[in-house]
Amino acid sequence: MATRSVLLALVVLDLLFYVPPGRSGPNVYIQKLFASCWRLQGSCRQKCLKKEEYHILCDTTRLCCVNPKHLPILTG
Repeated sequence: MATRSVLLALVVLDLLFYVPPGRSGPNVYIQKLFASCWRLQGSCRQKCLKKEEYHILCDTTRLCCVNPKHLPILTG
């Protein structure tokens, strides 16, 4: 009877530590937050799209591409 309980406990622990392969890693909302820039209005990309302008650097290799209507007005 004790071996049956131990076996059941091992099966339950195995199921608790199982990570499904399709959903491992950060969720979509967290990925979007870390891939955005300039007050969450821009996107970090290797190259900006035609309707976007480069504003700042996200890191050493990616540009912060922002729609011009979200950029501040330059004066001076």
